[in-house]
Formats: sequence, C-alpha cells, structure tokens
Amino acid sequence: MRWIVLLMMGLAFNGQANAEGMLEYKLTIKGGHFFPETVEVPAGVKFKLLITNQGPGPEEFESYELKKESVMGEGVTRPMVFAPLKPGTYPFFGEFHPETAKGRIIAK
Repeated sequence: MRWIVLLMMGLAFNGQANAEGMLEYKLTIKGGHFFPETVEVPAGVKFKLLITNQGPGPEEFESYELKKESVMGEGVTRPMVFAPLKPGTYPFFGEFHPETAKGRIIAK
C-alpha cells in the first residue's frame, strides 16, 4: 500500500517546470522496478529526468536508444538532461534487475 501512495505522489509531480523553465519529470527506482514505468514527454522539447534510487541496493538507468546510462547507489538522486526527442518510444532498463526494472519514455 505504501508504494502505491509513493507512486501516486510521483505521478502528481511529474511534468513540472523547474526553476530554469525546463520540464522536469520524476522517476523512482524501488525494489528493482521503475515508477512510473512510462514517462510521457512532449516531442521536440529538452527535459530533465530526476531519478531517485530508493533501494535496496544500487541500480542503473540505461537506454541504448537514448545513449544514456548512470549507476546510482541506494538513496541517490541524480538529474539527467535529455535533448529534444523525435516522436517515438524509447525503452530503458536497470542492469541490476533486468527482468523487472523496465520502462519507457514516450515522446508525443
């Protein structure tokens, strides 16, 4: 039940403009899963993904299509800035839990 509340809080704050006016989306890693699994962003707009690893243990955000990867220890929050994307679906995964830590960014 607690993770559902955390997920809903994350969804409520997704897509907010930060102080620089850039769209910022929150992504949480917990228990070998990404929350939310799907992040929708506007195509053609630079944005920031703020990734928090709530553990347990380390996890990685990796995407071959986006040419991005970052390993984060438990408790670490790290921003990743993305250049404007063409419309499409861009999968990502966590290398420490490849069977369960899967998600995608959809640019519309």
